[in-house]
Amino acid sequence: MAKRTPLGTIGKGRRGISVAGWALRGAAAGAAGSTALNAVTYLDMTVRGRPTSSTPEQTVEKLAEKAHVPIPGEGETRWNRIQGLGPITGLVAGVGVGVVVGLVRAAGYRSQPLVGTLLTTLGVLVVANGPMTVLGVTDPRTWSATDWASDIVPHLAYGAVVKTTMDAFDRL
Repeated sequence: MAKRTPLGTIGKGRRGISVAGWALRGAAAGAAGSTALNAVTYLDMTVRGRPTSSTPEQTVEKLAEKAHVPIPGEGETRWNRIQGLGPITGLVAGVGVGVVVGLVRAAGYRSQPLVGTLLTTLGVLVVANGPMTVLGVTDPRTWSATDWASDIVPHLAYGAVVKTTMDAFDRL
């Protein structure tokens, strides 16, 4: 018999997975999705010979400024920290959206593959681009078709991997 806890039911089988268990599965799916997003982005950079985006670093600097939290160091040392923090914000967003997807699963929601992929893609686009837009780092209204494709395609890869991974967890 499954045991009830503040975090949900602990036991075996799909209905016996705790809320925390689904959140962890979502985090794993989000990490896998983030890996797919990064791979597609790096492939695009390789094929087109385009540079990395500076928006993650600009976002880190604006967030630190708004939060009144200085980034320690001077010159190159400080810049290296900012360059390290930029990609971490993307990983936090990707894993965080995965956790939300896991919690939605814990609540019993399931969708068709295309619907789940599109909803997850939309969610990660908002979480990733929303802060940059609000902080004035970027303005999607000014993006070209190529800019949109460069942003949407990797995020679609993220959504597809998260949805596929969560569906696989259902079959365990």
